[in-house]
Amino acid sequence: MKEDIKHLYKFFISIFLVSFLIVNWNDISWIFNYRVISAQVSDFFQKDKSEEKLRKESYFDKENSIEIPKIGIEAPIIFTESNNEKDFKNALKKGVLLHPDYSLPNEHGRTLIFGHSAPPNWPKINYDDVFSRLDELQKGDEIIIYYRNRKYVYQVYDKNIFYPQNGQNFLSENNKDNSQLVLITCWPPGKDFKRLAILAKPI
Repeated sequence: MKEDIKHLYKFFISIFLVSFLIVNWNDISWIFNYRVISAQVSDFFQKDKSEEKLRKESYFDKENSIEIPKIGIEAPIIFTESNNEKDFKNALKKGVLLHPDYSLPNEHGRTLIFGHSAPPNWPKINYDDVFSRLDELQKGDEIIIYYRNRKYVYQVYDKNIFYPQNGQNFLSENNKDNSQLVLITCWPPGKDFKRLAILAKPI
């Protein structure tokens, strides 16, 4: 009796499997096609290699820094957790300063970077003249930021000259919905009367 039941089970299972294959043949027939299997395995490993290559290509062995090819700027980006004026001044002797109250380059929002400007023939010490030629930037010029071994490229879209006491909307509260890079320096070079701001957006 038990043997009959086992045979009956086997019969029904066989019928079920055959029916399943017939009904779903269009969806599963690729399983029996070695070319499809081979292609899928190849795609899997190729995708893995592509992702690894992409990771390697997107890694840059560079310190945190700013580059502006059009005006020959290359300078380290200095960070400070303090808003103390003395700390700001010390940081600006070592490069350009990323304002601690604003977004980092890998975050959404406004990234604010300050740098000194100096009059012509000023001694090239302490990055005093790093942003002296910012006014030469025009719409479409590129600014490159390297941060944590990643490259962020921005494109200039506007510039403004303003009095420090008046302020500007790009110095107000950080807008996390609007990614933006703002470079600021004293204007004219070597004077503390006004500020020049270069506005750029990520590309």
